[in-house]
Amino acid sequence: MRFPIKLPMEVRDQEAAKLQAQTKDISAGGVLFYMDTAMAVGSRIEFNISLPASVLATPSDVNVLCIGRVVRCSVEGSRRAVAAVIDEYRFERA
Repeated sequence: MRFPIKLPMEVRDQEAAKLQAQTKDISAGGVLFYMDTAMAVGSRIEFNISLPASVLATPSDVNVLCIGRVVRCSVEGSRRAVAAVIDEYRFERA
């Protein structure tokens, strides 16, 4: 099941460059997000998705820190749509 949710996220590619992106949807095993830069299919990425406290009803935001792999990258308008599987994740309070 995919959940359509737009959240800001930060992506680090294999060169450790920090890139800004926005989620389109999230599932238990992966995420689809938009960004301005193409990513190579098969590349390992690290990404951080910030879940707002107001949505979670918690005292502070919660960051989901993930390690995954790019499985698809396509052009949608002026942006790139990137699909990644999530191999590992952990939660941290912001």
